Amino acid sequence: MRTLIAVLSFALTVVLSSVAQAAVDVVTTIPDFGAIAKEIGGSHIKVTALVKATQDPHFVDAKPSLMVRLNKAELLLVTGMELEGGWLPALLTGSRNGDIQRGGQGYLNCSTLIPPMEVMAPDRSKGDIHPGGNPHYWTDPRNGLRIAQGITKRLASLDPEHAADYAAAYSVFSTKLKRKMVIWRAKLAPHKGTKVVVYHQSWVYFIDWAGFVRAGALEPKPGIPPKASHVADLIRKVKGQGVKYIIQESFYPTRLSKIFAQKSGAKLKVLPTMVGAGKTRSYFDVVDNLVNELTR
Repeated sequence: MRTLIAVLSFALTVVLSSVAQAAVDVVTTIPDFGAIAKEIGGSHIKVTALVKATQDPHFVDAKPSLMVRLNKAELLLVTGMELEGGWLPALLTGSRNGDIQRGGQGYLNCSTLIPPMEVMAPDRSKGDIHPGGNPHYWTDPRNGLRIAQGITKRLASLDPEHAADYAAAYSVFSTKLKRKMVIWRAKLAPHKGTKVVVYHQSWVYFIDWAGFVRAGALEPKPGIPPKASHVADLIRKVKGQGVKYIIQESFYPTRLSKIFAQKSGAKLKVLPTMVGAGKTRSYFDVVDNLVNELTR
């Protein structure tokens, strides 16, 4: 009897190990893509994000531990538009994983799934300009749908055995997100035209979807830290325009933002844009929190 139990226990261990190994190994740069992928992949995938939710995704240390993580990945989801250009290429080279190199089946640039905004000619004199377009596109739920659809197709291609499961999960996700969008739009409707000032030019997609108006930015040029003189000029520029909010992510300093808010009469909103920051645990939480905070 003991022998039988031992054999069954060993067999169960082997089966569970086989199931665990069968899960598609997905690595994402920002956690939002990982959260969406998990909604689609469920137990068929395991997900790791390279960027922490409270970390500026432009600047990540290319640590050897991240190379090791990429070495085992079967699917890499990136933001693209050079958002990770300062750190991801070195990690990809060091990973020695041919499956997830640019152009490979295991490499998905999510920016190819959405209509880009602010596409412009390269000109570094204008600051941290992304010629392919503004890369902060995931806070627009319309793009959330597009990203989910692209991930679904790529997972089905890499793991055709579970293609039907991925398609069914996408249907559930898209239905839920579309219903949430109806609720969010109803909340936003009375606030259409709300003027906001941003810290970094990372809100363009959300502002466009929400129907807000961007009145200025604390950074004189994208990626260039603001100076007191620029903030003073901006205060004079927007005075009397009825700017309601200044919005920024938590990983940017708030000293000058608080001064701007005090002098302009706007309210400072430090808001999470990535899953895991604050109390957000899902992609729905991120957009829900943004809408609620900016329609109070």
